[in-house]
Amino acid sequence: MGEDERLDMELHRRVSERDRGAFDELYRRYVRQAYGVALRVTSQDLIAQEVVQDAFLALWRAPEAFDPARGGFRSFFLSLVHHRAVDAVRREERLRRRTERAANLEPATGEDPAEDVVEDAYLRVRRKEVRAALGTLPAAQRQVLEMAYFGGMTQVRIAEELGIPIGTVKTRTLAAMRKLRVSLQEE
Repeated sequence: MGEDERLDMELHRRVSERDRGAFDELYRRYVRQAYGVALRVTSQDLIAQEVVQDAFLALWRAPEAFDPARGGFRSFFLSLVHHRAVDAVRREERLRRRTERAANLEPATGEDPAEDVVEDAYLRVRRKEVRAALGTLPAAQRQVLEMAYFGGMTQVRIAEELGIPIGTVKTRTLAAMRKLRVSLQEE
């Protein structure tokens, strides 16, 4: 492990303990690289700035998301920035399409309003199927899925909350997802 990696690990450890100075130092070390990644993906200065801010806030709020066993801090953080930038581009594209549709005051040609009704009905039915399939899972598996998907918790936080090893959380999650896939395919 190089000197930079050791320093990153130490700063991250201190950020996990809510050390503001360590957070400021990580910010100084990575803000330019993070901005470069975000700007390459978004091609827009303001959106890139928002992405970088969002990534640093995510690091401050959930420092446990970084797992040193999976790689270095630099790779983790710049990957986080990249994923958030891609999400921002997708969000902006959806907003642009929605705005274009709203601005189009001419009558829609080739669009069938019944499709939206059918899609809404399908989604209602599918939600019921998913809830029913969740109900068939063992309680421990259902619990980790609910904490992750409905509670927005990371696997590390779930393990801490339940007082179980992270490997157990991962195993339960994988088993539950497989059972749900099978159950929902049968539907």
